[in-house]
Amino acid sequence: MMVQAIWSTVGKFMGLGKAGSRYCGRTSLVNQDRGTLPRWDLSNVYPALDSEQFMKAFADLNVQIDAIDAYIVDHKISRAPVNKAETATGGVKFAIDEYLALTNAALRLYLTLHAYVGSYVSTDSYNTVAKRLQSELEMVGVKLQKQEVFFKGWIGSIASLLPQALAQAGVAQAHGFYLRETAEQSRFLMTDAEESLAADLELSGSNAWGKLQGTVCSQISVDFELEGKKQKLPITALQNLNTHYDPEIRRRAYEAELAAWEVVREPLAAALNGVKGSVNTLEKRRGRIDALHASLDASRIDRDTLNTMMATMQESFPIFRRYLLAKAKLLGGDKLPWWDLFAPVGKSERRYSWAETEKLLVTQFRTFSARLAMLAQKAFDNHWIDAEPRNGKRGGGFCMGVPGVEESRILCNFDGSLEQVSTVAHELGHAFHNECQVGKTIVQRITPMTLAETASIMNETIISNAVLSEAANREEELAILETSLTGATQLVVDITSRFLFEKEVFERRVNSELSADDFCEIMLRCQKATYGEALDERFLHKYMWAWKGHYYIPSFSFYNYPYAFGLLFGTGLYSIYKERGRPFVKDYEALLASTGEATPMKLAQRFEIDLRKPGFWRSSLKVIEENVQRYVRL
Repeated sequence: MMVQAIWSTVGKFMGLGKAGSRYCGRTSLVNQDRGTLPRWDLSNVYPALDSEQFMKAFADLNVQIDAIDAYIVDHKISRAPVNKAETATGGVKFAIDEYLALTNAALRLYLTLHAYVGSYVSTDSYNTVAKRLQSELEMVGVKLQKQEVFFKGWIGSIASLLPQALAQAGVAQAHGFYLRETAEQSRFLMTDAEESLAADLELSGSNAWGKLQGTVCSQISVDFELEGKKQKLPITALQNLNTHYDPEIRRRAYEAELAAWEVVREPLAAALNGVKGSVNTLEKRRGRIDALHASLDASRIDRDTLNTMMATMQESFPIFRRYLLAKAKLLGGDKLPWWDLFAPVGKSERRYSWAETEKLLVTQFRTFSARLAMLAQKAFDNHWIDAEPRNGKRGGGFCMGVPGVEESRILCNFDGSLEQVSTVAHELGHAFHNECQVGKTIVQRITPMTLAETASIMNETIISNAVLSEAANREEELAILETSLTGATQLVVDITSRFLFEKEVFERRVNSELSADDFCEIMLRCQKATYGEALDERFLHKYMWAWKGHYYIPSFSFYNYPYAFGLLFGTGLYSIYKERGRPFVKDYEALLASTGEATPMKLAQRFEIDLRKPGFWRSSLKVIEENVQRYVRL
């Protein structure tokens, strides 16, 4: 659905974190030497949740929604036969123009309110007022979904008239890509009544299961002895100990984490069954081949493109296993147990203050794009970033657009590590993507996940190469390469294991519910198939399915392969930048501005890239292989 697609792309995956990050993001307790870390400021959006301005905006949204409902009725926006007289007088074009104008305005306000409320919910899961308001907004979102169903069905019924409507200047013509895509996707609609019922039930069904998973995971705390003192650590802080320098602490943290998931595995298994069962039922009724079918259409790629990318990724597994085995040797073993997968390597693990992070990012971004550097400086100066880890705050990192003020807000859990510096750079990439789309309508900004990571990967690559070039010695160089290769391994190898896991879960869920043991067994088997001989089979992570929020999103299944696409597409574009230099940047910024108005295939062709051929994917993986070779030599 358009509303869901807009929220997951304009919002840039709010609360879900980047797929390559270590667990939900590094969420260790704030070190004293990091100084005071910022919290974000949204006072220029609304003064407070109970302010007159916020309440008025919420009321205005409901008025706008009602106006769209009335417009749908008055102009017969449905799958009913088209009135020929209206068609002859340009009634179709007029109806499209007016509907899109009304909808873009409502969506702009809806997303602004959603971001504002989300800024409270994501940083304080105990805030019951914010959670209630979020629930109320979700109900408004259901109304928008229902309106879209009527519009989509209507567009499908007048598809033959679209060329005539799009030939004339106006709102419809400016939204031509969306309208043609809508006409095509209208084939996969149930009846209006069924789609309306599905939207209503989603709040108390699949969405509720997803919210349960998020709440359960965000409120788990574990008793753990660290540095001679017993502490109660949030689960994200415990997971972050996988990067601790002491292997014994890493091992104990791994064991404590698995024990924590044992306690909550039954409700989480129920939640996963609920989400996947709902998706299977609805996609079948809509005439989809499977859940992957809908995901591919939302990603705007075909199965051939996905299969080509996945096949070349699997070809590259020996490269990543070579890196992991080299790491195991450095740590004194033959294979890596899971708790050593993210272990630091290299004795010079530099820590960055917040001020140093700001200076590094702004300075390096300026070498690529003055516009990017200005955006980053604005984000730091105007408190767009919430960096302080604290109880009740979600793990990971994300960037959400706030279209009402044409700004972004970024959440991270900063601990001074290079990995967290990279996370800030990554999320600033999303903010820059939003910046490049300023001036577009909300509907024109609908970006598929396959392209939504492009700017983030570019930013990460810029910073990674910069710090690598300034490495003071072998140990520091090794540590920097380790951070880069850990992320790449997650996005190629681990993403493949997640894809295989989800594919099998969907297939088996058709016939029956799966138990927590079933989920664990599938997960372990997928990890063995992808990591292979590089990991110790006795110590894998069977509960990856329990805490990874990506599996619990009913509106977007297979929230995994697009991250791999983003890594390889972004890496390939960076290679082109190195060849072309400054002239590349203008074309790159134009690409970011256009990600809601063309398919990845078409946009890639601007850079003479054919996504259906393995050559491009192999060239991107070659860049990673060169870093592996450098790592092994060290």
